Amino acid sequence: MKEITAPQKIRVLVVDDHPLLRSGIAAVIESEEDILLVGEATNGQEAIESFRVHRPDVTLMDVQMPVMNGIDAILAIRREFPTARFVVLTTYHGDVLALSAIKAGATGYLLKGMLREELVPTIRTIHAGRSRIPSEIATDMAEHCADDVLTARELEVLRTVAGGNRNRDIANLLFISEETVKVHIKHIMDKLGAKDRTQAIAIAVRRGIIEL
Repeated sequence: MKEITAPQKIRVLVVDDHPLLRSGIAAVIESEEDILLVGEATNGQEAIESFRVHRPDVTLMDVQMPVMNGIDAILAIRREFPTARFVVLTTYHGDVLALSAIKAGATGYLLKGMLREELVPTIRTIHAGRSRIPSEIATDMAEHCADDVLTARELEVLRTVAGGNRNRDIANLLFISEETVKVHIKHIMDKLGAKDRTQAIAIAVRRGIIEL
């Protein structure tokens, strides 16, 4: 009689700098018969090293971490392992972050608030070679994919505005005139559809364009 072999489990690596979140993910995975947590890492550099050791089927990757962020880690791992599969974990509902992660090679995007309900089906979907992006994230991406992208100088200005600087301070920091600062801020608000500086900052943070 031919021996029946048990199906191989989906091997998962989780990368996040928050121990409680890693523990929560481990608890969810532990109850699944077809999924096995093979390793944990706390930053992007550790993720690269851990990936080399464990060769997981699916990697759950946080976006914002010390030492090396998740997007840079995805790029580095995929240079060495082109078929690696990633699900990006983030607290941000930002379409710019989603686009950056997808361009880096992620095929799954999961908000941390959705982990309890969506983690397991997302792992299985990504392992099966399909993509999984929450509908609200996909909608944001579709709405903004044709938007004008802020220039490098506009990003500099926006970050300094978010730091609480006045136009005069921004001009001094960036070695430009106050009038130029005003022009940049107008362009930023126009591109983001913001009514004022405060709203421009809020929109930029929500979309993952800048971090506070």
